[in-house]
Amino acid sequence: MPKIYTKTGDTGFTSLVGGSRISKSDAILDVYGTCDELNAHIGALIAEANIPFLTEIQEKLFILGGILATPQEKYEQFWKEVSWDSFLSKIEKEIDTMAETLPPLHDFLLPQGSRAIAQAHICRTVCRKLERKISFFDTKKEHYLALLKITNRLGDYLFILARFLHKKTTVDEKYVKIR
Repeated sequence: MPKIYTKTGDTGFTSLVGGSRISKSDAILDVYGTCDELNAHIGALIAEANIPFLTEIQEKLFILGGILATPQEKYEQFWKEVSWDSFLSKIEKEIDTMAETLPPLHDFLLPQGSRAIAQAHICRTVCRKLERKISFFDTKKEHYLALLKITNRLGDYLFILARFLHKKTTVDEKYVKIR
């Protein structure tokens, strides 16, 4: 078995897709590191509530992270065949299916209730952080716009999933009125 350590990052640099080297302090590493963080949190959510669609989300997050880890000039070489349309539609369908079973929301929902519910909210907040970080990049580029749509919809999905877990596990939602 090959060793996990390569020592190529020991001086504070790492490789992007395509082989170019950049500083580990570069903003793009923070962005795709946040994507990896979201993926790990979704893994923890799966451990609490095994929902098959979450594994598909994890798989798509690896592609999303790969796109983020690719220099602009290499995007076409590695990712031009990637389309997010069917996945975006699937997320929306999952949201709609769960939302149909939920009562309307009139106040702010507290992110609590059970480990699974709280983990869904953690995933949601990390997803929103990823979305904000992607928005700093050139959103005139079609592939970044697609990533913004995906992360925006995933944040919505994770919120509705948390609410759905309340219903599924019969744990009451708790609200806070701020008005």
